Amino acid sequence: METSELLKKVRKIEIKTKGISNELFSGEYHSAFKGRGMSFSEVRDYQYGDDVRNIEWNVTARTGIPHVKVFEEERELTLMLVVDGSASSFFGTRSMTRHELITEICAVLGFSAINNNDKVGLILFSKEIDLYIPPKKGRKHILRIIRELIDHRPAKSGTDIAFALQYLNNVVKKRSICFLLTDFYSDSFDQALQITARKHDFIGVHLFDPFEKELPKAGLIQLADLEKGDLQLIDTSDPNTRKVHAQSFQEKIDVLSSSFRRCGSDIIHLQTGQSYIMALHRFFKKRAG
Repeated sequence: METSELLKKVRKIEIKTKGISNELFSGEYHSAFKGRGMSFSEVRDYQYGDDVRNIEWNVTARTGIPHVKVFEEERELTLMLVVDGSASSFFGTRSMTRHELITEICAVLGFSAINNNDKVGLILFSKEIDLYIPPKKGRKHILRIIRELIDHRPAKSGTDIAFALQYLNNVVKKRSICFLLTDFYSDSFDQALQITARKHDFIGVHLFDPFEKELPKAGLIQLADLEKGDLQLIDTSDPNTRKVHAQSFQEKIDVLSSSFRRCGSDIIHLQTGQSYIMALHRFFKKRAG
């Protein structure tokens, strides 16, 4: 992509997602993801109702006036965006592809994080790790992440979620907030999922196209596997074909939901062409509650 065109796209996404983040999600993000603990901040005069366990005895003895310790939340956190950039992520039958939706969601999450003075990092993967951007703070850093997402094309065909999660666990030692954004078309990753959920505050974001959920009644159509290049001819006018397709998709939803539930992690299911704002809003509210 030409540099000027790329910068225009980055700026367009920044304007849209920064506004969403500032208006809707900064406070909710803060409430949903708590700090690591409490740290001592200052002392002040004792007030009726204060916990006597927080009395600062040295200052109290020196001044003759009861003082208490004041604590504040240790807020600084790290947000890791683990993004599927494989060929299948560029599929879309509505207003945007999965990858375009992922880019917007990453931008919203990134701006919400830096508004709360948190660091943001990126792991972009397909069959292998295509790009790693270590966690940092600041607007310029988020714009770099957006730029890399917009301009990305996978180095190899295929998707390996387990490998991406293993890489995450190796390079990010401190407990972090981790969002895995993918269509979940990958070989078994249950063990890696369990390990990651123990180490991090882990959230899955399953992105799917309406076509995956329900086939249109459009007669004979040819489908191409974007990962392998295989072609398949199917008859969408056949009610049984459409039924089996819908059942297969629902089974995938059920299996994913069950896997994340067993790990004690959350998963968000998002359809392209629909607003992700309400889905994120519900998720943050649930976490904050």
